[in-house]
Amino acid sequence: MNKKVLIVDDEENIVELLKFNMELKGYKVEYAYDGEEALKKAKDIKPGLILLDLMLPIMDGTKVCSKIREDEELKDTPIIMLTAKNMEKDKIYGLELGADDYITKPFSIKELMARVKAVTRRYAAPSQPIMDTSLEISELYIDMENYEVFKRNEKIDLTLKEFELLKLLALNRGKVLTRNYLLDKIWGYEYFGETRTVDVHIRHLRKKIEDNDKKPQYIETIRGVGYKIK
Repeated sequence: MNKKVLIVDDEENIVELLKFNMELKGYKVEYAYDGEEALKKAKDIKPGLILLDLMLPIMDGTKVCSKIREDEELKDTPIIMLTAKNMEKDKIYGLELGADDYITKPFSIKELMARVKAVTRRYAAPSQPIMDTSLEISELYIDMENYEVFKRNEKIDLTLKEFELLKLLALNRGKVLTRNYLLDKIWGYEYFGETRTVDVHIRHLRKKIEDNDKKPQYIETIRGVGYKIK
């Protein structure tokens, strides 16, 4: 497992607090105080996790996240966003850009470390053996071995979380999976009130795989419960 962590925040006291606690857990910590410096360090050290503040000088956290997801060498790096903003739209925007999780300031170190453990555990988990390495659902072809999805022979670019979500639903085709179940299986933890994370990823996934995401033919919402692949 890659134990290098990049902390990106313009508040020195927060950087020091996070650095101290991450090092206690055996992580090797680098840090940056602005978005431009963060990108340079990320490309240089290739961290196993990035703790990324939204409100940064020179280049804000959302732009940093977007650029990391566009970089071939960094695109699968786990990102947890740190933000003083408590507006839901800011959290949703961060998730849509490809952040794996978010936590709102002020936060407890205990909660943050639980999120870090969950995200890194998910990325470090060994691949489970799959009897069938591909699935076909209508015009969708899911290559589970190579983490690729095609529709009408055209490749669809999904984030790791989007792919895992689609795969889990597809492997349980016809079965309703609750939001809490999806949250636990894909993000690796149960956290009450955070099921909105699942909804955001489902919405983003629909935009990529559906002809009309307002009238989905693949992923069905079961009101008040969760989702299923038809």
